[in-house]
Amino acid sequence: MKPRLIVVGAGQRGLGYARHAVRSGAADVVAVAEPDPARRAAFAHEFGIPDELAFDDFTRLRDRDRVADAAIVATQDHLHVEPAVLLAERGYHLLLEKPIAPTDADASRIVAAVESAGVLAAVCHVLRYSPYTDAVKAVVDGGRLGRLVSIQHLEPVGWWHQAHSFVRGNWRSTAESSPMLLAKACHDIDWLLYVSGQPVRRVSSFGGLAHFRADQRPAGAAERCLDCAIEPDCPYSAPKLYLGRERTSWPVTVVSSDPGDDAIRAALRTGPYGRCVYACDNDVVDHQVVSLELADGATVAFTMTAFAPAEHRKTRLFGTHGYLEGDGNRLRLVDFRTGAEETIDVTGSADEGHADGDDALVEAFAAAVATGDAGRLRSDPATSLAGHRVVWAAEHARLTGTVVTLPRS
Repeated sequence: MKPRLIVVGAGQRGLGYARHAVRSGAADVVAVAEPDPARRAAFAHEFGIPDELAFDDFTRLRDRDRVADAAIVATQDHLHVEPAVLLAERGYHLLLEKPIAPTDADASRIVAAVESAGVLAAVCHVLRYSPYTDAVKAVVDGGRLGRLVSIQHLEPVGWWHQAHSFVRGNWRSTAESSPMLLAKACHDIDWLLYVSGQPVRRVSSFGGLAHFRADQRPAGAAERCLDCAIEPDCPYSAPKLYLGRERTSWPVTVVSSDPGDDAIRAALRTGPYGRCVYACDNDVVDHQVVSLELADGATVAFTMTAFAPAEHRKTRLFGTHGYLEGDGNRLRLVDFRTGAEETIDVTGSADEGHADGDDALVEAFAAAVATGDAGRLRSDPATSLAGHRVVWAAEHARLTGTVVTLPRS
């Protein structure tokens, strides 16, 4: 029997998961909790949700019988803890958008609530669920590289994505959201731990906000792109980003639900997405490197940068018997013992970002709820929390200039 879902937070991520659940036939979306009335109404209309199951506040679920079998919690990062804890205590299985929460205390509270309630739960570390990851994991776990000695991994955020989400957008502020490494790159730290199959022993990190700040502002730049004489030559131009691309999907739909020129220009005139990138209230880093020493002495070098095309992650794995590099679509494997090279194509794996992982995660979660089989889930909250603690250690190392030793688990 297909599980019934309630979506808490009807933004881009909640909407995307809900659409795939219905499109794939994995689950039915029967309720929504969303404070924004226009967003709530649009979501309810799309999924045929009656007024009595379209809630303006998740707390309205506290004193009533369950309206669904499971909940997708896709609120902003700092708003995860209260709905996740309440819903777990009420017996809802949970699909929780990453990160679990911005702080160890809040994340630990969610993990404890899930374990106490005995509900199934998964964190949306969608990279674990992609066919590309399956292919990498098969090579490493199959011993084809020998003993894994080191990893290089690059997360190219993209110059325009950084400007949209992390300078002008909802994830620009550490206090309002979380550090960049947690908000964006906890995917990568989690993926590296999953692929290597090892815990982290020591962490160091360097990075900062190099470019998107007032002292880098070009002469003649205005407060808003629509008023700026140098906007045509600026790589971070809001008109180029939002008026010069397809209007019915992210990121333009974040700026305006109306795809017309007049509506988008009005949003850029008054809203956050029309601001000069050198005159925003952002403080998250635009570049960071993290060095990890794994439990057996293997090392990981991870780079996150805004200053690259928004492409798929790129990884090199170095072993005693072989070498593997991948770009999200295909793998190149070199066997040192024979000199042979092999290309492993993962057809279509990364054609739409991590959408294949999004879809596989939703289907795995729905199947786990339908069958009661937690083994279908690769990203339980306790496992995710271990990765978050590596992220927090890296951020502490960056801010203090120290090497952080993690406790043995």
